[in-house]
Amino acid sequence: MKIEHVGLSFIEMPLKSPFETSFGVDTKKTCWIVSVSADGVTGYAESVADVEPLYSEETHASVYYALKNHVIPRLTGQTLTDPSQVHNLLLPIRGNRMAKAVIEMAIWDWWGRAVHQPLWALLGGDPNKTEIPVGVSIGIQRSPEVLIRVAQGYLEEGYRRLKVKIKPGHDLIPLEALRQAVGPDVRIMADANSAYRLDRDLDRLRQFDQFDLMMIEQPLDEDDYVDHAVLAHAIETPLCLDESIRSADDARRAIGLGATGVINIKVGRVGGLASAKAVHDMAMRHHIPVWCGGMLETGIGRAFNLHLTTLPNFSLPGDTSASDRYFDEDLIDQPFVLNPNGTLTVPDGEGIGVRPNLERLSEVTTYYEAWDLRSRGVRGGVPDVAGLGF
Repeated sequence: MKIEHVGLSFIEMPLKSPFETSFGVDTKKTCWIVSVSADGVTGYAESVADVEPLYSEETHASVYYALKNHVIPRLTGQTLTDPSQVHNLLLPIRGNRMAKAVIEMAIWDWWGRAVHQPLWALLGGDPNKTEIPVGVSIGIQRSPEVLIRVAQGYLEEGYRRLKVKIKPGHDLIPLEALRQAVGPDVRIMADANSAYRLDRDLDRLRQFDQFDLMMIEQPLDEDDYVDHAVLAHAIETPLCLDESIRSADDARRAIGLGATGVINIKVGRVGGLASAKAVHDMAMRHHIPVWCGGMLETGIGRAFNLHLTTLPNFSLPGDTSASDRYFDEDLIDQPFVLNPNGTLTVPDGEGIGVRPNLERLSEVTTYYEAWDLRSRGVRGGVPDVAGLGF
């Protein structure tokens, strides 16, 4: 394969309801949708960067500039014989994992379509994992009563696990109320997105043990292993690392220090599918369970998450909820629907098994740029930023 054409669509899709975390409140989904074409076949992927550098240092703007100035030029003219090559070709580029991930993922989708195989098969997934147990992520609510009402609604729909976003001052009281309301058998986890500090919040974090949580996700700094290791020995609730794990080496270091008992794998955060699989394999060698986190993805990103989760060490329900969790109308031709048993079905078509609805994609696109790599290279340039959110 030689990439012939790359397209970038910047989209805006309203969320059904505001989604609040310790970073702030989201009311719409904005992202780059990347298409890669060659030999009459097109693959798609979406970037999980955001407007501001809060979850990650990457943003919509940085992804655009990295793609145009560094990532795509390194792939232009290259003959690819396996999609895993992309990871190695982009290794000299430091950081910019979300930018590298989106082009790599689009190539994986292209490859599956070209060879008429589903992505899970290319990744070495389990053919028997056709339905993936999923949970749901609940943003910070204005009161414990609202949290309970929202959570009970999702449990009635069939979701198998509740993840509750927390921050200091919005943690102990809502978690206690939720546990009392849903009973001891419902699996609950709390996600802090680095909102706590060990020297300030240790006594508060110790109180989480009373709620019988599956885990606390990323309570401390995004670049920290040492304090997480101290915290892991000070509380009974398992710690899960998210933002701290950007590679298999990060996973090895964190596990070696005793900083984590669970790892959340997000493809964009770790730089692509090859890296995500390497993190999975590292965790499995050390008997650390993993699960797949979500980033408010459209159906394109959700499809990638489901295929990845067919790997054997994904043993906990992920955040890949149904399309109607966030959107009145998704971007793909066949939106994901929650099965009665609390699972989502892995698409069985070629590549990721779903395609964007091109009419819908056009409706939500606020900026588009494309390059024909057969006739000219890609280098530099500034987009018309109107409507891009940056």
